[in-house]
Formats: sequence, C-alpha cells, structure tokens
Amino acid sequence: MFISVFDMFKVGIGPSSSHTMGPMVAAARFLDTLRASPFTPHGLRASLHGSLAFTGVGHATDRATILGLAGFTPEDYDRDKAEAALAEINKRKTFTPEDLPELAFDPENDLLFAYGEPLPGHANGMILAATDAQGDTILQETYYSVGGGFVLTAAELAEGRNSDDGPPVPYPFHSAEEMLRMCANEGKSIADLKRANELSRISRAALDTGIERIWDVMRDCMDRGLNAEGILPGGLNVKRRAGKIHQSLLAERGMNLAPPHTINDWMSTYAMAVNEENAAGGQVVTAPTNGAAGVVPAVIRYWLDHVPGAAPSRLPDFLLTAAAVGGLVKHNASISGAECGCQAEVGSASAMAAAGLCAVLGGTPEQVENAAEIALEHHLGMTCDPVRGLVQVPCIERNGLGAIKAVSAASLSMRGDGTHLVPLDAAIETMRQTGVDMSEKYKETSLGGLAVNVPNC
Repeated sequence: MFISVFDMFKVGIGPSSSHTMGPMVAAARFLDTLRASPFTPHGLRASLHGSLAFTGVGHATDRATILGLAGFTPEDYDRDKAEAALAEINKRKTFTPEDLPELAFDPENDLLFAYGEPLPGHANGMILAATDAQGDTILQETYYSVGGGFVLTAAELAEGRNSDDGPPVPYPFHSAEEMLRMCANEGKSIADLKRANELSRISRAALDTGIERIWDVMRDCMDRGLNAEGILPGGLNVKRRAGKIHQSLLAERGMNLAPPHTINDWMSTYAMAVNEENAAGGQVVTAPTNGAAGVVPAVIRYWLDHVPGAAPSRLPDFLLTAAAVGGLVKHNASISGAECGCQAEVGSASAMAAAGLCAVLGGTPEQVENAAEIALEHHLGMTCDPVRGLVQVPCIERNGLGAIKAVSAASLSMRGDGTHLVPLDAAIETMRQTGVDMSEKYKETSLGGLAVNVPNC
C-alpha cells in the first residue's frame, strides 16, 4: 500500500476537499475522457447526489462543478478568473474547454441537485454526461469524491482501486503493525520508511521541493488568516476571529499576564486562521481534507514558534510521518466526513499531527504510533453536522481543539515507552465501524446535530 505525501497533502481551494476540490477534479477527468472519445459533444449535464446534493451549495459544489467543466483545476485556481468565467457562463449558457468545441450548459437546468437519489458507491456521488444536438446522452460517467480530493469512477471504486498505480515500493506497509515491524527490522524511523517509498517514485529534489511547497502554502494560508478581518461568506454572518485573537496574544507577550494554558489559544488561533481562509474559498492544503486543514499546520507552527530547539530542517520528518499515518487511516477506514463523520476528518488530522510532532520531538516509532492512537481514539464518534452546510460551524473551532488534542497526545506518548493497550490499527478499525453504524444525518448532510439545533439564518 502506498499513498504519497503529495496525495495526503494536496494544494487546493476551499471550502471542502470532497465537495469542492473533488467535483472540480471529477469534471477535469470527464473532459479528458470526452477529448479521447470519438463523439462530438454539443452540451454537458451534471447531477449531484447524496451529501454532494444536501450540502452542495454551502460547500460551493455547484460552482466547483461548473468551473471544472469549464476547465479550471484546484492546483492553478485563480479566484478572479473564476468569477469572471462564472459570470460569462451564466450570461451565455455556454463554455469552451480547451481542445473541445463550444458546449451548451445552462446552470439552472443542466446542474441537478438529486437530493432523494443517492448513488450506491459512496455518499459523495455525481454523474457527468455529454449530450448531442438533440439533447440525448452520448457519454456518461459516475464519479465518487471519496475524501481529501481523491476521486474514483464507479468502476474504479468497485474494483477497490486506490491511488497506488505505480511500481512496488521498498516498504509497503498496510497496517501500523506492519509499519512498526519494518521500523524494528530495518532500524529506521517511520519518516525513513516513508521517504524511501517516495524516492522509489520521484527524485530527491522533487521530494524536497514538493514538501517545501506544502509548508509554504500552509504557512501563507495561516498568515492570511491571521491578518484578515470581516464576515465569512454563506449567510451565517460568522465573524473572522483569528486575527483579533492573534493580536491580543502578541500584546500579552512579555507582560507576565497570561496563564500557562494560553498556549492553547495560540494553537487554536493558528488552526482557526487556516479554516477561516478555507471557509472563504482561499488556497489551502488538504491535511488530509479541507475541513480539517488547520490541525497539522497549527501543530507545526506551535512546534516551530513555541518549542525550544525546534529545527525547520526536521519539517520533512513531521510531514512524512503524518502522511504515513494518514495513509493508514485512508487505506483501512476513511478520511471522508460524508462517509464516517468528522472523526474521519479532524480525528484523522489530529492523529497525523500527533504522530508528526512526536517524531520531531525525538519519539520512537512505538511512541509515534501511540501518539496517533491517543489522538484518534479521543475523536471516535464525532459527527459531521455543519450548520447550513457551510464549513464554518462547528468546523473552524473544531480544528483548534483537534490541534490541542494532537499536542497533548504527543506529549503523553513521550512520557511512556510506547507500550499501550489499544493499537492504532484497532482505533482505525473502530473508527470505520463507527462510521458504518452512524446515522446518515450525522455524515455531512446537515440533517442532524448542530445543523438542525442552531438557528442558521
């Protein structure tokens, strides 16, 4: 099993990796399929199903689908160009993707929210179709956005395909138990295993440059959030808070006024800054999803700025270790809120951050595995119930608490020798089972929980 660090940490746009990035990626894939087909299309249609329908508007799924069909991708997304394109599409009812003819598309009639028609493969399903001049379907594909920006066709999902389509890697671990056994047998850290696997596919320069870019985008996103004010879009009138909290924390420095637990406010503010930017549709890094994008960068910032002896040169070890844990969660359970609730998003992110922090603090592989388990175990059962379908309440604050739990989990694990009762594999399997048993109204549909008990207008 191999899921690259660049699959777990992808540069994209807010507010959602599965509901915004995924549909845009699916649309791009459909255009590629259309370009390779013998058909001459006249128009396009799209239908959103399951969670993509229920919270699609709040997650900008409709916009992302339209822009994806127009040729936009998450990696090079330009907000100003996107707004201009949407205005033109709404006016002309057409668009012309690269290497394709002008295609008819009326957003009001050709984008369907199929609320009562879930697809069998996954909660995040969508159908894209090309039509001829008479409006008959000439090419159709079903896509599933399975979390973290990962997209599979119905056929790929049915055959159990994952992101590993390349040659064998030197350390193919499928479980935490296998991972720890390899570490012990080879005398390597988890980051060492992950690095060796990555280098079997790409050059060292590409790995180093890619990891540097991941942190650059994370840090820039956080800095934008720490320096922004105003109201987040969507109609809930949620105020940005990270900037003002950050300014008050800076003002308290050196005044001996703040109690020791103020460090929690620093971590929360770092995470909230990222997720406020995500809610505003800014550029973020999936970690492993957009809804949980603040946890890992917040813990990294805490480590770099507040922990004596932190060395930026160890940042690759942090991200590689975190990616190894995230890959295990994705492979054996899920990182999709629509599939397993927020335990699969913020819970997974907290486990990844705890593992990364423990690694750079000098933890053994056993302590790192313990840190991830502690963090995940204490998110089990967490529902995904966004108010009004927006990635704002409770999502923004939840990232702050996920960061705090990650640091606490890493610290607790460092106090022991790595031996513990509940293995990480058991926690991951429990999360999967809990997600299967969880009512659909608590899995990113906004049909239960806070979403129906908090006034949303």
